[in-house]
Amino acid sequence: MAIAKKALVWGLFAAGGTVSSFLFPFLIALFLLVALGATPEGLQYETIRGFASSWLGKLTVFGVLFLSLWHAAHRLRVVCHDFGIRADGAVAVIVYSLATVGTLLAAWYLLAIS
Repeated sequence: MAIAKKALVWGLFAAGGTVSSFLFPFLIALFLLVALGATPEGLQYETIRGFASSWLGKLTVFGVLFLSLWHAAHRLRVVCHDFGIRADGAVAVIVYSLATVGTLLAAWYLLAIS
């Protein structure tokens, strides 16, 4: 892999890890509150959907999903290598293709929200 490609992949990996580490504890706590039936007023379905309907909301949700998917793809690539799967080229194509498909589906779904 050329130097420029490595910088792009590692940059997305680092950004995704940073976003995920800040947001996932909040999401876990939120889902726990929802499971217990104690959802705060500002986090009701209608409020969240209203936020996701705005362009700022769509951009924010897309950014989080995009970075998280690319972080996960690179993490899976490294895990496959650690488990002894040495076909790095094939693994890279598969995991990054899945991240690309997930990113495109997220964009399509977010654009469909009105």
